[in-house]
Amino acid sequence: MRDLLKDKRFIQLSVVVICFFAIIAFAINLLSSGIKERKQLTEKQKEILVLRDDFLSLKQRIDSVENKKDVSNVQGVIQAVDEIFLSIGLKDKIKTVKSTGKSDIKDVTEEEAELQIEKVSMNEMVNIFYRIKNAPMVLIIKKAAIKKSFESPELLNITLTLSFLKTK
Repeated sequence: MRDLLKDKRFIQLSVVVICFFAIIAFAINLLSSGIKERKQLTEKQKEILVLRDDFLSLKQRIDSVENKKDVSNVQGVIQAVDEIFLSIGLKDKIKTVKSTGKSDIKDVTEEEAELQIEKVSMNEMVNIFYRIKNAPMVLIIKKAAIKKSFESPELLNITLTLSFLKTK
């Protein structure tokens, strides 16, 4: 009988130990799956943060374009060119301004013009491009051709195709 009790205690102890190890194995498995899920969520969070930054950057660029189209009272591309070149004092450097066409796209009217600017320095050219980029209206440089002036090699002749966008 005593051997049987010892065997029962041994069996009970064995069952308890086995259950203990089974519970530990289950807990480790649960923890590892939780860790994997946390890693996946942090990766998704990083992706979302990158997308958010891209979205905010694009929204800021769109807002700046939207603000540009409402600020200006300019009616056409020729008036826009006059305004830009007057502000930097280079109106006398413009040889010709030719309107090349007008097109309607949805709610926007696009008017193009070709400008020929003669005998400008590199600094003046940079100022022209800066003023066009930061103009209070939507002006787009579609094409630019820069050549050295025949009279003076340090001066440049520029041919620009500008596009002026205006809402209807």
